[in-house]
Amino acid sequence: MEEKTIFEIIHNMDKVTNNLIIKWNKMFNEDLGISHILVLSHLEKKGNSRPSDIAKALGLTPPTLTHLSEKLVHKGLAVRIVDETDRRIIYLGITEKGSEIVVKAHRDGEMLRRNLFETLTEEERLQMLKIFEKLNGQT
Repeated sequence: MEEKTIFEIIHNMDKVTNNLIIKWNKMFNEDLGISHILVLSHLEKKGNSRPSDIAKALGLTPPTLTHLSEKLVHKGLAVRIVDETDRRIIYLGITEKGSEIVVKAHRDGEMLRRNLFETLTEEERLQMLKIFEKLNGQT
């Protein structure tokens, strides 16, 4: 019985996450996926970065990051920067337009999550908070 309950929790967590991603993709309407936003967010926080470092930090393969960065550069959301001391090293940097997209993506995501959690009562939200804190090892 316990194993079935754990499976049901995992299955329902995945369904909630997948539904949020689907709704976000429809709402965001920028021809970009969440992986693109994760790359831009990384650049926003860490500054110019080597693609291999970004791939490692985000758990992506280098070919995947190459594909994502091609689209970001093509759309003017990121730029390639050649290292002046070693021209073999190329960094990826975020543009102002890329920063604006990150803000919009986060705002849209926050609105979706707020709408999701507003369907719960205050008591249910407090219970979820305690559960997530426990799972994150913060209690």
